[in-house]
Amino acid sequence: MKKIVRIVGLLIMLCALGAVYAGYLLFSSPYQLSETSFIYVDADDSMDSLMAKVQDAAHAKSMDGFQFMSTLKRFKTPRTGKYAIEPGVSNYDLVRSLANGHQIPVKLVVPNVRTVDNLVERIAESLMISADDIHAVLHSDEVMGDMGYTEASLPCLFIPNTYEVYWNISAKQLINRLQREKEAFWNKERLAKAESIGFTPEEVTTIASIVESETSYGPEKATIAGLYIHRLEIGMLLQSDPTVIFAIGDFGIRRVSLEQTRYDSPYNTYVYKGLPPGPIRIPTVAGIDAVLNYDHNSYLYMCAKEDFSGSHNFTSSYAEHLQNARRYQQALNARGIKK
Repeated sequence: MKKIVRIVGLLIMLCALGAVYAGYLLFSSPYQLSETSFIYVDADDSMDSLMAKVQDAAHAKSMDGFQFMSTLKRFKTPRTGKYAIEPGVSNYDLVRSLANGHQIPVKLVVPNVRTVDNLVERIAESLMISADDIHAVLHSDEVMGDMGYTEASLPCLFIPNTYEVYWNISAKQLINRLQREKEAFWNKERLAKAESIGFTPEEVTTIASIVESETSYGPEKATIAGLYIHRLEIGMLLQSDPTVIFAIGDFGIRRVSLEQTRYDSPYNTYVYKGLPPGPIRIPTVAGIDAVLNYDHNSYLYMCAKEDFSGSHNFTSSYAEHLQNARRYQQALNARGIKK
């Protein structure tokens, strides 16, 4: 009888020790972190590769507790996403977070760049999806048909800003999100302003793209917008050098030649009257708002200042414009800028 009691007592002790050890494995933190670390789980990650990422990112002294909790949780297939590993996190909480897909959002920057291709490449660098995935959706029937975009108007879809999205967002989900952001941007106030100045949102975006291709100097954007709108009102060619550069597709051009202004393209505003078919870059919110609130001036001509400050000389006089242009051309010659 005493022997049985001793055996039972030993078993109880072993169970208690096992429970203590199990509790230690589950609720201890073997991760040596002084600040939050992050891991990105890809679609092709296995449990082994996931554990390797955790161990590397969190400088884990041991992965025994992680593996034990994964077994208890029956966690066998990693979920894609970006996950945070906080200092002091236990194996219990970390595995639960990963198993339940409690990922954290990433900040996606939609920049104002020259082309949709540039933009797609930049976006793809920040997300799990590829540039090819995004291009496929952008040129799908849903976008080109149901949403009403064309190749020329596609830049109008993007409103440069910083958005919170999940790293594993699909290309379709991303485009739908950006479409919602565009619709929110073009609120009643902005739509009313566009209508009051006689342009559609797409035309406003196109003017803004020309304005921002002409200058990055904020205080002049509304003035330049007013100049181009004045030209449109009187039926004058816009004659914007950036439209020539866009048409040719050589963004390294710094000095547009007379021959280049004759380049046959609907985007070349030296050849074709009115606005080009669509934006020649993705303009900023500030650029779009500068057009909506343009300066009602009588300027017809602008020329970059010869001091290369980024600002311009404006005038309504062609003779004065020629003088301004001559000074700028002399400054270009002095710097050896020929094209």
